[in-house]
Amino acid sequence: MWTRQHRPRRTGRLIVPALSVAVLSYFGYHVYHGEFGINSKDQLRARAAVLQTELDAVRGQRVALENKVRMLHDGTIDKDMLDEQARQALNLSHADEVTIMLSPGDKIN
Repeated sequence: MWTRQHRPRRTGRLIVPALSVAVLSYFGYHVYHGEFGINSKDQLRARAAVLQTELDAVRGQRVALENKVRMLHDGTIDKDMLDEQARQALNLSHADEVTIMLSPGDKIN
């Protein structure tokens, strides 16, 4: 003879769906906000665009410096470039020239 000591619980049917919803919610959150998620991908693309513009600016500066160095090599020394570099390095000017004083942060174009 079998006796029933407890009532059957209806919560047992909700355990698997509740766990499934929790797991899917966790992974769904990390698909969007995670380190390799959709939001991070957009941020990385924006950062890549900013870095590309910085790279283009640095490459332009490098080309300008390479041109200046090329003008200072032996056999192809440009007299004006040599005079400009010497005056800038020695901080000298002629008596009949106008001197414009710049602060260290100012750019010369």
